[in-house]
Formats: sequence, structure tokens, C-alpha cells
Amino acid sequence: MPYKIPESVLVVIHTADLQVLLIERADKPGFWQSVTGSLDAVDEPLLAAATRELFEETGIVADGRQIVLRDWQLSNIYTIYPVWRHRYAPGVTENTEHVFSVQVPREIEVKLAPREHTNHLWLPYLAAADRCFSASNAEAILQLKEQTAAMPR
Repeated sequence: MPYKIPESVLVVIHTADLQVLLIERADKPGFWQSVTGSLDAVDEPLLAAATRELFEETGIVADGRQIVLRDWQLSNIYTIYPVWRHRYAPGVTENTEHVFSVQVPREIEVKLAPREHTNHLWLPYLAAADRCFSASNAEAILQLKEQTAAMPR
């Protein structure tokens, strides 16, 4: 299996009233997160990666009309958890994560990729931030209120 590219996307899925969708990792029960995923190729556009990961992990299609991914133009560099470092080339210890969000209707159907995630739940944004195992994911959720206020109407 080829090594993962140490560049990824994070997609915070939320409703208009800031309910946040969290998904539980299949390989780490109790680890809740937003949609995340590495680029498939070094030249994969970030928006394409976010669109792909959103669909692969939740079945949600960002159609660009009703379901629109929003690039926050924000990147985080974090240390890759030791448990997952074997997926990266030797010596790679950091990942650059690009943050996106998407507002969806609360009644949207969620179809999890069973090999990746086993459960999902909707929580108010502050509770969702508390539930995330990843500090960068929690921080993005905490910024959600400010980010959505800045969204064009």
C-alpha cells in the first residue's frame, strides 16, 4: 500500500442552527470526529478532496447549489498520532489539514462507510467540540459560529 500524503481536509458538517454531525471511527471506538481524509494525489485540488471525502464517509453530495462546501482558507499543521504514523513515509510526523464546512438540512440522510465509521450523531456545536478526540477538529467546530456569521447570505 502506498504511503499517505501528509496533507488532508477536514469538513465540519452542520445545520443552520449549528448542530454538528460527528462520526465514530471504526478502528478506534469512542473516537468521534468530523469528516477527514488525505489527498489522493499531491496535485488533487483541496475542494475535490473535500467533496470526495464528504461523499465517501457520509454519502452526502456537495452539489454546489444546495449543498455547498465552504473553504475557510485555514490550514492547521499538527503532529500525526503515533498510532497512525505507519501509514506515512518514514520520518513523516506532521500533517497539514485544510478546513472546510458544509451546511446541510437536519433531515439529510447519512450513509456511513462501514469500514471507516460505525456510528454518527448530531450535537450542538459546543458539545460536538467537547466530543472530538482531535484538537484541531474541536477548534474548527468552536470557530463554526463565527465562520457561519461571515458566510454570504
